[in-house]
Amino acid sequence: MKSSWQKIRLKNVATIVGGGTPSTKHANYWGGDIPWLTPKDLSNHQKVYVSCGERNISREGLDASSAKLVPPGTVLFTSRAPIGYLAIAEREVSTNQGFKSLVLKDGYDSRFFYYLLRFYTPEIKMISTGSIFKEVSGSVLGHFEVSIPDYIEQKKIASMLSVLDDHITLLRETNATLEAIAQTLFKSWFVNFDPVRAKAEGRVPEGIDAETAALFPDCFEKLELGMMPKGWKAFRVSDVVEIIKGKSYSSKDLVEIASTALVTLKSFARGGGFRLDGFKPYIGSYNQSQVIKSGDLIVAYTDVTQAAELIGKPAIVVNIQEFDTLVASLDVGIIKPRVKSVSRQFLYGLFKTSLFQSHTLAHTSGTTVLHLSKDAVGSFEFVCPERKIMEAFTTIAELIARQNQNNIDEIRTLTTLRDKLLPKLISGQLRLPEIDAGINKAAI
Repeated sequence: MKSSWQKIRLKNVATIVGGGTPSTKHANYWGGDIPWLTPKDLSNHQKVYVSCGERNISREGLDASSAKLVPPGTVLFTSRAPIGYLAIAEREVSTNQGFKSLVLKDGYDSRFFYYLLRFYTPEIKMISTGSIFKEVSGSVLGHFEVSIPDYIEQKKIASMLSVLDDHITLLRETNATLEAIAQTLFKSWFVNFDPVRAKAEGRVPEGIDAETAALFPDCFEKLELGMMPKGWKAFRVSDVVEIIKGKSYSSKDLVEIASTALVTLKSFARGGGFRLDGFKPYIGSYNQSQVIKSGDLIVAYTDVTQAAELIGKPAIVVNIQEFDTLVASLDVGIIKPRVKSVSRQFLYGLFKTSLFQSHTLAHTSGTTVLHLSKDAVGSFEFVCPERKIMEAFTTIAELIARQNQNNIDEIRTLTTLRDKLLPKLISGQLRLPEIDAGINKAAI
């Protein structure tokens, strides 16, 4: 039941501000202290607020272009390529022309309008125009009519949804911290050889118990790769794994709903790691060897030349509930260990190192799209520790992975609850006591 709701055009609640791009011919227009965002900056952004993009512009660049400064609290809305990415400006920012941002007037809550625009995005897309790519103009967006409650109700509704989003953000940040802990441990043990160096210098290794420290040698020996811990052996990746390339597919096999989905380039986070929003429902054929299971290690085999941010990046696939079967696309290589002495967790840490990333980047080709060469992954050389050290690391890494999965499961539950509540809440179908009850029930 609605109370004090009214229909109103967006131009009556906000000033709608476009953006612009300073000329790249003038170096002094770039690298200043003004954050400048493009739709790409929001493509992987998973928080409500944003404070910066990949690039900054200078005051000269701002003045010489149609870019404009918008204040904190502005609702940033991408109006093309694609339509519907959303965030709230945490500080003064500027954008390119791919945005139509809402600088709200007094009496209108930013977080409420963030959720409101998320709810109305499908309708806004329907009124977009364009032959090459769809776009919504500032005038069209300004005339778009929405239904909103009074300011107090806006704050209450936004607060309810924010409880869920803030907890989702916290869980994602926790997982990022867990990933960093695992990678820091890998680098310490297997790149910098900190425990070995400590023992060689007569010091007690820091951060590990005496039983684990006893597993490490106390001196180095010369191998082809340089001075390495005594007793450790050098291998090529191809010595210990099988690499299976993914499925080449036709666009006609991609559908809206299916029990099978392709794992694509969008399944990789920029710094490595698995994303849950890169699937493509698929009804085509595939080989059983191209099926991906929870816990499998995968590597990105392609990327667009301009970015080159994902190629060579690894991910360990998490448990997925939305699809019965996952299949690797042509952009993906599945890494299958062939020897028990080398674990997926070790390989994942190895593939995230700067040494591996530099190696794969040097084995790419392509003009518009980058491709890893056939032996890019397999030709990488590394030093492998003795079995008990490998097992000690894998035990720790798997504990971290299990906590990561638990957090992902909770994120999935909270996201489902938020997405079910949002349309009912924004449309006024649910009263706040009913929403409170739903949130409390989910928390029990």
